[in-house]
Amino acid sequence: MNDAAVRQLAQQAGIAVDWIDAAGQPRQVSTSCLCRLLDALGLPCERPGELLESSKRLEQARANPPLVTATVGMPTPMADLDGEVPAELVLEDGWRQSLLLRDRRIPPIATAGYHKLRYADREVTLAVAPPRCLTVGEIAEGRRLWGIGVQLYSLRRVGDCGIGDTTGLRALGRLAAESGADAIAVSPTHSLFPSDPSRYGPYSPSNRLFLNPLLADPADALGAERVTAALGADALPDRPLIDWGEDARAKFALFRQLYDDFARHDLAHGTAPAAGFRSFVGEGGTALERHAQFEAAVAAGSAPLDYFLFLQWIADTSFARAQAALRHAGMRIGLLSDLAIGLDPAGSEVGADPGHFLTGLSIGAPPDAFNPAGQDWGLTSFSPQELIASGFDPFIATVRAALRHAGGVRIDHAMGLMRLWLVPHGASPTEGAYLSYPMDDLMRLLALESHRHRAVIIGEDLGTVPPEFRRRCRALGMAGMDVLWFERDGQGFLPPARWRDDAVAMTSTHDLPTVAGWWQGADLELRRGLGTGKQGDREERERERTALWQAFDKAGVAKGAPPPPGDAATAVDAAIAFVAATPDPLALVPLEDIIGTVEQPNLPGTVNEHPNWRRRFSRPADELLQEPAAARRLGLLQRARP
Repeated sequence: MNDAAVRQLAQQAGIAVDWIDAAGQPRQVSTSCLCRLLDALGLPCERPGELLESSKRLEQARANPPLVTATVGMPTPMADLDGEVPAELVLEDGWRQSLLLRDRRIPPIATAGYHKLRYADREVTLAVAPPRCLTVGEIAEGRRLWGIGVQLYSLRRVGDCGIGDTTGLRALGRLAAESGADAIAVSPTHSLFPSDPSRYGPYSPSNRLFLNPLLADPADALGAERVTAALGADALPDRPLIDWGEDARAKFALFRQLYDDFARHDLAHGTAPAAGFRSFVGEGGTALERHAQFEAAVAAGSAPLDYFLFLQWIADTSFARAQAALRHAGMRIGLLSDLAIGLDPAGSEVGADPGHFLTGLSIGAPPDAFNPAGQDWGLTSFSPQELIASGFDPFIATVRAALRHAGGVRIDHAMGLMRLWLVPHGASPTEGAYLSYPMDDLMRLLALESHRHRAVIIGEDLGTVPPEFRRRCRALGMAGMDVLWFERDGQGFLPPARWRDDAVAMTSTHDLPTVAGWWQGADLELRRGLGTGKQGDREERERERTALWQAFDKAGVAKGAPPPPGDAATAVDAAIAFVAATPDPLALVPLEDIIGTVEQPNLPGTVNEHPNWRRRFSRPADELLQEPAAARRLGLLQRARP
């Protein structure tokens, strides 16, 4: 085997053969690992002749892409053009223009959209994007906005079958809007696994094109009277933690009862709801049909195909109504959706179009100080070669699904637009490598879809991120994320004025301690109980508390000596006021911090050791923000960001 030739092919395929680790040390990927990665990408290189054949296949795939991205007003390179070539441009609205292509470039196009370019015997789609995404600043018109982050399942209302839903979200959103909020951010609402409720992690979805019906209220599509009659008098236990097995089965039983009634009285007689259902199914097309077929096959014949189409109709109707209600209440953004970086390889999206996805590889992370063995998340994502070959159709469909009923989207692990750490199946995460993605194309498509949907794009850029990536995101108008715990300067915390003016300011996230939990040190005690605590962590936290309070004091949001760990309420107030004072155009505060709860929604690295994605608030959604502490904190946000 020619090691140099293998490395050359790997680089041609976008694999980083050399990389810098978290400690700043240069690392090199072994030839054997490169071979496994290349083979998984459909580019074998170990047998005689395979290297050359794989290289030619890559060149051919990139020579004639079905879609080319461009920026409004800028010329676009085209590698397959020689000399002067007459062409016709057909804009999305049907307007036609004759062009002359020369110097292997398409002349500047002034109109954004998905156009057709015809020349010689070729026709390509020309996706012409604005230079930047629609930004929070443009929507805010000079104001600094604020919003609340919510775990949708955690909301409570009568008749929700034990799982928070969009009706609870509307109730919470109405109160938030009355206080001046402009956004409600939720964790991923992607379709999971109806036949296996134990797989409820929102960041390991079955399909990102469709929704989780467990988070929907069927009354939005069928009317409250019909749903109340189906619910009957039997009430589920009022639990602080969701039992996903029992609660999901109860809600799916309700859905099935409602579907049977719908089939008898609506589908059979062509009622108005039936017409709405059929219209939704027609609009969903092949992708929706394949998703429903997959779910029906997994259910092993226990439910008809139309039942799974019915579930998606219910979910789509509910989320559409939720976003409409938030905007009607006065929110400038409304719902902020969350797009998971990867997919469960055994889910319906991969099952419908396996060729679009990486096979034999898992997304993960290289070794770092927190995870010296690296991470293998067991998820898959798009194959960059197949993205290009398919004209980016899967990516465009995913972005459109995320923005269908939202005023913006948070892209999880946004570095995936640039590169992903991939681990061959059966290998250690230390034996992985970075695979590059066509970032320029993906960013232009995001900008185009952002403007078409009048929606903002937020990229999760926490952790070790190359400065180049943040520069490119800033140029694109994609907001980053500034989280209180990470905004530091040596041993101290950055003052609000030094936070970014193009990011989203946050007290915490679902994967991190709440402010009350951090101040009390509850997260440290939790880690100690799991055997993952660090020696000296309590002393270190005491120093951090002092440093954070000093930052609060200098910013004018607190005064006097820091409160003791047991008095977290004062610290929560100061943290929210501190974040609200930043120049970030949008501040998002988790509902857990608005209420002042200690427990965080998710503890990374645990499965059953911690009740991840299960906690519910004790009071109904329409009362949560009326609690004195919550009302006080909303007032802090309102005064800082009027």
